[in-house]
Amino acid sequence: MRDIRLLLGAAAVLAVFLVGEVVVAVVVSSVALLADAGHLLGDVLALLMAAGAARLATRAAAGRWTYGLERAEILSAAVNGVTLAIVAAVVLAEAVRRLVEPAHVTGTPLVVVAGVGLAVNLVAVALVSRADQRSLNIAGALAHVVTDAVALAATLAAGVVLLLTGWRRADPAASLVVVALMARSAAQLLRASGRVLLEGSPEHVDLDELRRHLLETPRVVEVHDLHVWTAGASLPILTAHVVVEDAAFGDGSTPGLLDDLQRCLTGHFDVEHSTFQLEPAGHFAHEAGLH
Repeated sequence: MRDIRLLLGAAAVLAVFLVGEVVVAVVVSSVALLADAGHLLGDVLALLMAAGAARLATRAAAGRWTYGLERAEILSAAVNGVTLAIVAAVVLAEAVRRLVEPAHVTGTPLVVVAGVGLAVNLVAVALVSRADQRSLNIAGALAHVVTDAVALAATLAAGVVLLLTGWRRADPAASLVVVALMARSAAQLLRASGRVLLEGSPEHVDLDELRRHLLETPRVVEVHDLHVWTAGASLPILTAHVVVEDAAFGDGSTPGLLDDLQRCLTGHFDVEHSTFQLEPAGHFAHEAGLH
């Protein structure tokens, strides 16, 4: 619940500033401020969505949701990545247009609004950074506000350049910095969330090494149908078919063998949720769909 309060607090701070920034951006015709306002709107929505997803993820597993709703946070991170990419594309198109045909922009409003916005964003960054960043959902929300803080610093620099030199393309040039930052954050979020949603193995798990460790367990002959994925950013899961010596089924050693396999996973790979199907060698010979 603490993380949810921090996310909502950051969203409230940014929402108040957003309204003022849009008004000023329209009055002074600043694409850099509008670009940041669009990104800031994404920040507010991202924080609200992250708070909602975090709330869903706290629900216990029940009924058809046998793993709970931890993946709500992954979906939130993926949506955040998509919205960042869309806003980046819109801002890029407008920035290119303004570079070709620069509009008249006053430097003073840029400096004032960007300066205040940077201070506000740093407050939001401080709030979100106190939440649990091991969650991809929190990391996605933090990426939004950090990127926006850097973007405002670029807008502030553009305002200073405009005041000192009168170079009107400083404003759209600064917005290109915003685009680059948004595109980078979007790619990172989509790659990380896509790995979970497509049930790829966690980055910290080397499947070849994991298989080797399992095969080193006494009485294990072969390992196949090995799958490792995550139900949420922090819930790695493993299933495997383990072929063991036929004698293990007759001498009562299979319970101890299961303990050895699970200790191997928790000790070397930080995988606590595992399911093993123990098989005699004869079963392996005729099992379909081996991989």
